[in-house]
Amino acid sequence: MATLAEPAVRFAHTSHPAPTPADVRADVLANPGFGTRFSDHMVVIEYTEAAGWHDAKVQPYGPIALDPAASVLHYAQEIFEGLKAYRHPDGSMALFRPEANAARFNASARRLAMPELPEALFIAAIEELVAADKDWFPTVEGGSLYLRPFMIATEAFLGVRPAKSYKFIVIASPAGNYFKSGAPAVSIWVSDYTRAAPGGTGAAKCGGNYAASLVPTAEAFALGHDQVLFLDAAEHKWIEELGGMNLFFAFADGSLLTPPLTGTILPGVTRDSLITLARDEGLTVREERYSLDQWRADAASGQLVEVFACGTAAVVTPVGQVAGHDGTFTIGSGGPGQITGKLKARLTAIQRGEETDTHGWVHRLG
Repeated sequence: MATLAEPAVRFAHTSHPAPTPADVRADVLANPGFGTRFSDHMVVIEYTEAAGWHDAKVQPYGPIALDPAASVLHYAQEIFEGLKAYRHPDGSMALFRPEANAARFNASARRLAMPELPEALFIAAIEELVAADKDWFPTVEGGSLYLRPFMIATEAFLGVRPAKSYKFIVIASPAGNYFKSGAPAVSIWVSDYTRAAPGGTGAAKCGGNYAASLVPTAEAFALGHDQVLFLDAAEHKWIEELGGMNLFFAFADGSLLTPPLTGTILPGVTRDSLITLARDEGLTVREERYSLDQWRADAASGQLVEVFACGTAAVVTPVGQVAGHDGTFTIGSGGPGQITGKLKARLTAIQRGEETDTHGWVHRLG
């Protein structure tokens, strides 16, 4: 179980004056979807250059008042994270590797010239919100409470420099299945667009990266695919990310390959966890560049037997088909594979408290 020092900031609590009625909430929890409904409360913590982090509150979920000149609206100083709370068999709730999200949050803050948030305070804010809205855990199989911590620049000014005031906020959303197609494996479209360039913000979890992905993702959807694949910006040949997820390639010799973290790919917590679990299983995992042409050739020869994407929202998702301007090819049988299934089962079993956590990843709540 993860342990962290007690944060110095104390939280004031204001209960929602008109919480969601129990029957309405029950309907939401029976069919939550993903990211469309939100719990009754949120956490807000203020930052100023003079006072540091202060005025931490658990308060009713609602609109944020911003000056029209707030820096976030003009220069996009904004970062976020995504993690989940899970229900364990004994009825308790737990987070999965929240300290890794806290560390990545601060790495993003440094890249966007924003103040770092103490890791203990990051986790305490999440704990406070889950405690306030624990009744929002969905009743569907495989459901979770998705947590979105984020930070925005709030200082009102139009000069181009880092802001001097910020808000850190955490909201919660009951979550079901991320992909709506229901297919056993997803189909992806190779985009002509690029997500990130060397020296850019590809390794930071900031809104601008996702805004840049919306047009190519919409293109993929319009062509009947579930997600979009981005290649590198320099040569447009090397595999980088699948939308907002990392990719793994499984070969007939039992080895796995995933693109290396060179600064243009987000260092996924799920990615890192799967590397560890795969090595626990005795699999060789290589972090190496892999080209689209090689992917197509290995799929045709049968050397490549499985491909899967991973991330907090979708967890582990098999990739069955790849399409682009040069044609379409299928991986293996076009459906889920044994390695993908085994790694997903192990990961989710640890997250949900159904398997012993030998790596100290589970952070129990309450």
